[in-house]
Amino acid sequence: MGDFDQEWRQSRSGAGDEPVHMRLNGTGVPAGPFAPGGSGTFGSTPTEKYAAANTIENELEDRTKTATEHADESTNTAVKGFDGWDTAAGLKKLSDTWDKQVKVLMGRLGSEKIALRGAYGLVVRNDIGLGDQFRPIGQSQLHRSRGNGC
Repeated sequence: MGDFDQEWRQSRSGAGDEPVHMRLNGTGVPAGPFAPGGSGTFGSTPTEKYAAANTIENELEDRTKTATEHADESTNTAVKGFDGWDTAAGLKKLSDTWDKQVKVLMGRLGSEKIALRGAYGLVVRNDIGLGDQFRPIGQSQLHRSRGNGC
């Protein structure tokens, strides 16, 4: 019998004054950046975000489009080969569903690319803005008043 069963019996019978402790099994999900034992780093750098956006644009979108065109060509050939059969209608319906799903995927890739580039720009603008706030512009009021003999 496992530890849980023993603890349960003891807590139900009132026997044992020992506190019952809760134990959780692992979830199988690696710890996040701020979880105990995590790496302590968060997300990615602006450069990595920009590179990811470029990967979406130059690789994923192009390859997805190429794969879709290849699948459409093959499916259209099969539809023609089964002309007059129910199989042709089924393949046509399958092709239409596929095209809708690809359209959603391409939209999602485009949205992720835009979001990554937006995050890149936001981080860079924030860094520049904060840097500008800390740079001295001319002289401070205190410095000017001291220079006037006050």
